[in-house]
Amino acid sequence: MNLLHYLSLLAGGMFLMNAVPHVISGVQGRAFQSPFATPAGKGLSSSMVNVLWGLTNLLLAWLLLIHLGRVDIARWPDAIALFVGIAAIALFSAHHFGQFHGGNHPRKK
Repeated sequence: MNLLHYLSLLAGGMFLMNAVPHVISGVQGRAFQSPFATPAGKGLSSSMVNVLWGLTNLLLAWLLLIHLGRVDIARWPDAIALFVGIAAIALFSAHHFGQFHGGNHPRKK
């Protein structure tokens, strides 16, 4: 496989993971940060905007993983590239959004 294959799996994993908080917040009727808020990534977007953004992320993940990358998670290199993409955006999001929701410095009881 070539480099483009693994980059598409990495990016596909990132889009797949990025869909999760947006879709979940949206279907719960909660506002959440999105690139369309003011300021981008810090302000809150409506639940409908978040559902649409989450679904867009799922579509992009599907295109990258299935059509471009033709992922085969039974193959270790494919699974690792996908996992690295998922882990990268998950860790980044936990740190970035933790500053807005108290996750970076939880109160001790």
